[in-house]
Amino acid sequence: MRIAPRADRNALVGTIRGGDGRPALHVRLTTPPVEGAANRALIECLAAWLDLRKADISIRSGATARLKVLHLAGDSTAIMARLAEWIGSVAGQPPAPPVRGRKR
Repeated sequence: MRIAPRADRNALVGTIRGGDGRPALHVRLTTPPVEGAANRALIECLAAWLDLRKADISIRSGATARLKVLHLAGDSTAIMARLAEWIGSVAGQPPAPPVRGRKR
């Protein structure tokens, strides 16, 4: 997953090629990358967008980098279906997924 902090809104931009050549999600976040704020915002947004608990999402690598590897716990079939729907919806340019909480 590639993160773009300090964006104008929280949103899934689409997919890109990661550092290893595999596809990666590209996400924009309004929070700055200071003291883990962007990581916390990423977990909060993903939890809301994918209907997961925040405790079900962890950053496996890249905590201080823009390119991150995440672990999503739960029903993998349901998570993959939500991700596929989410990625497919970006191609049609619908409104950004809902975000819980306040905008900073």
